[in-house]
Amino acid sequence: MREALTGTRIRDRRVMAGTKQSALAREIGISASYLNLIEHNRRRIGGKLLLDIASALGVEVSALTTGAEAALVATLREAGSDTPIAAAELDRAEDFAGRFPGWADALAQSHRKLAALEHTVEVLSDRLTHDPEVAASVHEVLSTAASIRSTASILAEDKTLSAEWRDRFHANIDADSRRLAESSKTLVGFLDAETGEAATAGTPQEDVEAFLETHDYGFAALEAGDADIEEMIAEAPELTSVAARHIAQGVLERMRSDAGRIALPDLRTAIEGVGLNPPALAAHFGASVPCTLRRLASLPDLGFGLVVADRAGSLLFRKGIEGFTIPRYGSACPLWPLFQALGLPGQVLYQRVAMPGRADAVFDCFAAAETTGYAALNAPPLVQSTMLIVPVPEAEREAGPKPFSVGPACRICPVTGCEGRREPSILSDGF
Repeated sequence: MREALTGTRIRDRRVMAGTKQSALAREIGISASYLNLIEHNRRRIGGKLLLDIASALGVEVSALTTGAEAALVATLREAGSDTPIAAAELDRAEDFAGRFPGWADALAQSHRKLAALEHTVEVLSDRLTHDPEVAASVHEVLSTAASIRSTASILAEDKTLSAEWRDRFHANIDADSRRLAESSKTLVGFLDAETGEAATAGTPQEDVEAFLETHDYGFAALEAGDADIEEMIAEAPELTSVAARHIAQGVLERMRSDAGRIALPDLRTAIEGVGLNPPALAAHFGASVPCTLRRLASLPDLGFGLVVADRAGSLLFRKGIEGFTIPRYGSACPLWPLFQALGLPGQVLYQRVAMPGRADAVFDCFAAAETTGYAALNAPPLVQSTMLIVPVPEAEREAGPKPFSVGPACRICPVTGCEGRREPSILSDGF
């Protein structure tokens, strides 16, 4: 593809230099008609002729043959795929980057910045709405500010205070202001762990997620059945607390148990036979549907997402997927199939959902719940729900059911006319 666009780059460089086609043809010793064929990519070019053209145009040969960087072209295609642009135009991304490198780089940077901002808004909204640590920190900041305001008001309004009491109030203001500064730093740390001066450690669940993400949610030793889980946990730098190590213990034990029921190579073979049909795959292996969903999410090349919750609404496991926002603390409509399955243990639910955003991504969600642990007299069963998140390629969206639009959280959801909305959105026209 890059070599095929050499003629286009020659034409662009010639035009930029203000050289006529006939003049360049005479200078390099070929006919104008032949140069015209080269510039329209109808004749391959190389060797001495390419060197002569580069010399005549005053550029390096690589400027005519290499073309735009692959990463830039990939970003342009990603930006184009997020808009209703024709497929034929996407194929011309490299041509655009080669002819207008400055504009192409500006567009790519804008696309990357927009993606980063969208992610930041989602994360901050999730934390501000649900994170108990942030709520406590905000309360500390507000209460300290109120204390300072009250003390300052007394000093300003009461002119009869003795010197001793004024010194006491000044000392209180000094102590409260120091406490306010520390609380503010802590709040910044919660919201931005990279730049916050007082960034604190994440929650135990976040530590476990960081540990799993480091290993790409897969462990060869667990798949082989000879893993020492206690040793794995002891050697993990991400697991800094007793709570994090306890959670990781349960996750790894379940992963080892699932691997013993369904081997990944056998699962790949079964998918080729019955397709991506969780109930059929579960019947094939004689395993539960939730176990099958977890094993499907363990196939690294498929890029599926997974989320597990209990009856209390707590998210026990999260494996994210690009374009689908999994709220950290639950209570958002992307998880409706997950929580709906809790009331229907043993039944497999399917829902196609669309996540509004720059890409309007569409996903197939498969959810199923199962009882865990042992039964006890007059005690409610322990139930966990598992949901597999499968991205739907754009070419396959028309053939399937109409997707149901969901948003990451009401406050940053652009969906209009939603009867389930709990609070107004700060977005008017979407991302």
